[in-house]
Amino acid sequence: MTYPKSFSHIGLSVPDLEAAVKFYSDVLGFYVIMEPTELIEDDSDIGQMCTDVFGSGWGKLRIAHMSTADRIGIELFEFADNQTPADNLEYRKTGMFHFCVQDPDVEGLAEKIVAAGGKQRMPIREYFPGKKPYRMVYVEDPFGIVFEIYSHSYELTYSAGAYAD
Repeated sequence: MTYPKSFSHIGLSVPDLEAAVKFYSDVLGFYVIMEPTELIEDDSDIGQMCTDVFGSGWGKLRIAHMSTADRIGIELFEFADNQTPADNLEYRKTGMFHFCVQDPDVEGLAEKIVAAGGKQRMPIREYFPGKKPYRMVYVEDPFGIVFEIYSHSYELTYSAGAYAD
């Protein structure tokens, strides 16, 4: 029998590890569980694991681990030669194009993100205008990583038939 799995963590590639840790802790309230650390391509267990993932020639990287209030891990990577894509919302390409955080104060969090150097990509929208208080907005961090803010849980929002009239 198949059963729902829990979500463990997400890995994000950033150009400046310290700035990203500061943003995600100061603005989103995530907390550090492992301070920024440098890893090098070598024969150590972690070096071999990284080579298994990235292939040979990755050289070195810096990594930090953070966590959300509901214990979801945020793994931040700073790679040498990090490249910001020209289009940071390539939604037509297979793969992940955003993640979502939940905060009942969507407006306030969006303002904090913009004040910290991020962007608000759209107006804040309501799923059930005048009927239910479910709101959402797409934003991006100062490094160009796109994410979404929901006012209410995913299950609550969609179990109510968010796209029905």
